[in-house]
Amino acid sequence: MEAVRRHSEVLGIPLRVVPLPWPCTNEEYLRRWGSVWAEAGREGIEAVVFGDIHLAEIRAFREAALAGSGLAPTFPLWGRKSDELAHEMIAAGVRARVTAVDESRLAREWIGRDFDLRFIDELPAEIDACGENGEFHTLVEL
Repeated sequence: MEAVRRHSEVLGIPLRVVPLPWPCTNEEYLRRWGSVWAEAGREGIEAVVFGDIHLAEIRAFREAALAGSGLAPTFPLWGRKSDELAHEMIAAGVRARVTAVDESRLAREWIGRDFDLRFIDELPAEIDACGENGEFHTLVEL
């Protein structure tokens, strides 16, 4: 969480922490986020940016969740090819580290690895290069 707080500070964006139980139903997710989105709208925020790339059902869920909230869902990466996007991020100098994996898809040993060209090259063919299906999660290093 300290790294996430630092990102908030560097970007100058207020951090809103929304604790979620595990497992978390969609109803509970929407209840907790709904109050945060309502507050954001009252503060003059107009949009919520999502990093989704190609999972149509997730996009539809997010669009439905924000319907009527006054906030516009924005998907700047939508439709990009994951492998091309991963290479583009690395070439642009983005430094990230793998912080979590879905152990049914990747071994625990992938945690802590740098998100770099070697990482991308060594991923099994069925794993999305950006972890779009939840195979892994990263944290950008500052």
